[in-house]
Amino acid sequence: MSLDRAQLVDDLELLRATVAWKCSVLTDEQARWPGELMTAAGILWHLALVENTMYDVVVTGRPERWAEQLEAGREAAFSVGLDLPVDELRSAYQDNVELCREALADRSLEDPVGFAGDQLVTVATVVEYLVKETSRHLELLRGLIGE
Repeated sequence: MSLDRAQLVDDLELLRATVAWKCSVLTDEQARWPGELMTAAGILWHLALVENTMYDVVVTGRPERWAEQLEAGREAAFSVGLDLPVDELRSAYQDNVELCREALADRSLEDPVGFAGDQLVTVATVVEYLVKETSRHLELLRGLIGE
């Protein structure tokens, strides 16, 4: 099976833009409704971490910058967002998207990249994962804040 790079990247960019647009006008109060882990704030923070992990761990081979925060449990990927201003969450998401975008820009879909220590995956696998993860969480956002 041959993946079309342009289509795969276009799909990811559309999802990223939709997440950013959906969260662009949220107030801090709206971003934290209903006050549990699964809030727009939590989802936005989680997606920032996903982009960051793909950049740090998978694409560049660096250690995950958020590892210490996540030692408390994977729920921290959502709960930290509850404590940060929504403007900071939007910036974190956009900054990590840009890092990931730049890191993937000059790579072939077939290029191997590291993951989970010595396991290798391809850039295509990374981009497909980002598409799936962003899509899943965009659906949750839509449920929380509407179309």
